[in-house]
Amino acid sequence: MPNSPFPRRDFLRAIAALAGSGAAPLALNLAAINAAAAANGDYKALVCLFLQGGNDHYNTVLACDTNSWRAYQTARDSGDNGSIVLPPSEMAGGVLPIGAATRQAGRWFALHPQLGPIKALFDSYRAAIVANVGTLIAPLSKAEYLNRSAAVPPKLFSHNDQQSMWQSCQPEGARDGWGGRLGDLLAAGNATASFTCISAAGNAVFASGRTLSQYQITEAGALPVERLDGMLFDNSRHPLRAIIASPQGNLLGQQHSALVRRALDTQQLMNAAMAPAGSGGVPHPPPYHSPAANAPRANPLALQLQTVARIIAGRTLLGMRRQIFFVSLGGFDTHDYQRGKHTELMARLAHGIAYFDRTLANLRGSNLQQQVTLFTASDFGRTLSSNGDGTDHGWGSHHFVIGGAVKGHDIYGAFPPVGLGHELDVGQGALLPQIAVEQYGATLASWFGVPSSQLGEVFPNLRHFDTRNLGFMS
Repeated sequence: MPNSPFPRRDFLRAIAALAGSGAAPLALNLAAINAAAAANGDYKALVCLFLQGGNDHYNTVLACDTNSWRAYQTARDSGDNGSIVLPPSEMAGGVLPIGAATRQAGRWFALHPQLGPIKALFDSYRAAIVANVGTLIAPLSKAEYLNRSAAVPPKLFSHNDQQSMWQSCQPEGARDGWGGRLGDLLAAGNATASFTCISAAGNAVFASGRTLSQYQITEAGALPVERLDGMLFDNSRHPLRAIIASPQGNLLGQQHSALVRRALDTQQLMNAAMAPAGSGGVPHPPPYHSPAANAPRANPLALQLQTVARIIAGRTLLGMRRQIFFVSLGGFDTHDYQRGKHTELMARLAHGIAYFDRTLANLRGSNLQQQVTLFTASDFGRTLSSNGDGTDHGWGSHHFVIGGAVKGHDIYGAFPPVGLGHELDVGQGALLPQIAVEQYGATLASWFGVPSSQLGEVFPNLRHFDTRNLGFMS
């Protein structure tokens, strides 16, 4: 098939094997697969890249106009041993200027020194920055926050609770996320609904819907069904497979058998459809240069994104039109040793995104850079004030949106003042968000194909905000 780096006959051979094993419901859905494949030019994917622990946005996107830079240096310089101030651009290894954004009159900006590949995407109009995004239930002023005279998100500054609010718009304990709810609405266009919402980073509420379950996968491929995968005693087919395939005499047994058969079925379909890793398929990510080790190292984020690219390469074989992916990069809870830790994390972030963008561009017969949008998310931002060697939990933060459909080379939302005590500082420079996660997500969802009338099904608090589309997607 034109959009696949490996032969269609291999996939059909796998389907034939499944049909012979009794796994007919999914494996023989060829009419639906062919119908969806015929419309594969309509393919779109969203990739949520979650920065776990709370990314320090102050050292990721920096305001460099004179007043902002002075305030940044004053707040963050706690002496030679504890300073977390980045060097200015005119010094070797300093911040990377991205110039003046058209929506931020009179201000100049730069990126962390390790974000050169993201600067290149920004300069080529394929990356944008969305400023001061965070969890909100409704628009909120500083006075309302301090007085608790309006609704405030529950358990601010708590990792678990704010991760849940970012991923699901609901407190911790939520069973479905906004990525999964998007999948619920659009899965009917896919031949195999099971592959609509996929996590390459373990269990994530973001990718779970109300009706759809997230599909978890690793760089080794689809997760096997324990003790039912492969052979038994190396010399015979697993006898439990025959038991599961046989008629069951009670409802519980029937449901269990159906569930296990479906799991085995999807596992084999996914492994058959994914492009191979390495030669002849999706290339392995090269190592990134670790600033901490001053040596090449494997990048766990790039490996997750390779897995996503392998699945996207097999989209036509699976008859997919809309897919949602979740990947993550941990380590952002930088209470200490921040300057070194955050520098290392920024190197991994930039390397992984650059690898993914380059890989999409090189998948033959595709326009995937235009059809796939990657966006960042995180528990919260961090404080502007240094605690002596790092930063503490904040609230609002700045985020990247990357892809050919992004209206790039701009910063969306009012970039907040830099300093302490201003109208958006709720303490130590923690920012009161001016853009809700739900506005951020709704803008992506509109590009993804969700009608305006259904956005409220995905984002329950969106009705409280006047602006539903922030304008950063074409």
